[in-house]
Amino acid sequence: MASAVKDSRPGYGQLLRTPGAWTFLLPGFLARQPFAMLTIGIVLLVQSTTGSYGTAGAVSAATGVSMALFAPQGGKLADRFGQRAVLIPGVLVHAAGVSALIALALAHAPLWALLAVAVPTGASTPQVGPMVRARWAAKLGGSPLMPTAAAFESVTDEFTFVVGPVLATALCTGIHPAAGLVAEAALSLAGGLLFASQRRTQPPVHRERAAGLARVSALSVPGVRVLIVAFLGIGSVFGGMQVSLTALTEHIGQPGINGVLYGIFAGGNMLAGIACGAIAWKVGPHRRLLVAYGLLALATTPLWAVTAVPLLGAVGLVVGLCIAPALITGYTLVESLVPATARTEAFTWLTGAVALGQAAAATSAGQLADRFGPNSGFLVPLAGTALALVVLLALRTHLAPRSSMVVTGSAGAAEERERELSRT
Repeated sequence: MASAVKDSRPGYGQLLRTPGAWTFLLPGFLARQPFAMLTIGIVLLVQSTTGSYGTAGAVSAATGVSMALFAPQGGKLADRFGQRAVLIPGVLVHAAGVSALIALALAHAPLWALLAVAVPTGASTPQVGPMVRARWAAKLGGSPLMPTAAAFESVTDEFTFVVGPVLATALCTGIHPAAGLVAEAALSLAGGLLFASQRRTQPPVHRERAAGLARVSALSVPGVRVLIVAFLGIGSVFGGMQVSLTALTEHIGQPGINGVLYGIFAGGNMLAGIACGAIAWKVGPHRRLLVAYGLLALATTPLWAVTAVPLLGAVGLVVGLCIAPALITGYTLVESLVPATARTEAFTWLTGAVALGQAAAATSAGQLADRFGPNSGFLVPLAGTALALVVLLALRTHLAPRSSMVVTGSAGAAEERERELSRT
């Protein structure tokens, strides 16, 4: 909570000394690893059994779409009934769904069967990242450590995108095409149950209306809707990069370096996230988001024209460096735009938007790669970020916190925030 913050300048060391933080950070780190393995594991397995990147992208897209649609509903339930009540049945369903998907793919089942199983698999994907962010928000309130916590979570997320794709690719190419998804299901089950067991740090539930205030849906906040568009564009970068890198490395006969190239891209994201969390920003997060997003759209421009692997790695690194500032500022804005009773839902909307953008990009990039060659898939991240940037610029006023939200860290300010948002 805010009273635990003693120093005027926030930092990672100070953040990690927050009482009880490590009890949810370590299990949360384990439980979120599968999130980065699921899409690439599906692409590698289905492409191996069907020979089509378009089919692989479609199955991956079905998983992402169902994740995007159902994750916010899970966030609502977690806000209302507690994270444990949602997470335990979710990881059990997810492990069963992944197992069924593996069995059907290896049996060369038709596309409709793969899509039918992909829906519950994606819908039950554990949303551990948003749950960890909600725990930080509950502990820190409106303290100056909130942007640092957002940066730390972005770094943690991106570290999983360094480890996850490399691990999944190594397992799929070195052991068996299904090995990546087997590991994903096992980690989801073990990590999810361990995280769910940490009851003391989960945010308080909000089953009843407090102080006569109506429950506010995160989606009713205009700024959240704008952030969803921005995160859809970010998802297009992840999905487009995953499928296009897979297609390109397969095309040049070096499938083993796919995970390495994607790891370089995610590593740039992680490094930028570390830097963002260490800086004491004087510019508001809504303005930082516009600048960061413009740089991201610019960085994706040359991807489609690059054919040399070393140069592609360098460009991918730059793209990764531009993603973290946009992600971090987006998650930071949630604390000032959304009341505490709907924050888990808001975080899952943003995470779901990334998944939805990733799914759409995977499908589009797969179709382009099949028809026009592997490099054409890299046009998807450019188009996705450019369109999102136009929306951000047009609706940027919705991202600025209202005057009543500027003062944080006190119960009165929090109550005023909820009253104002409940009237919108």
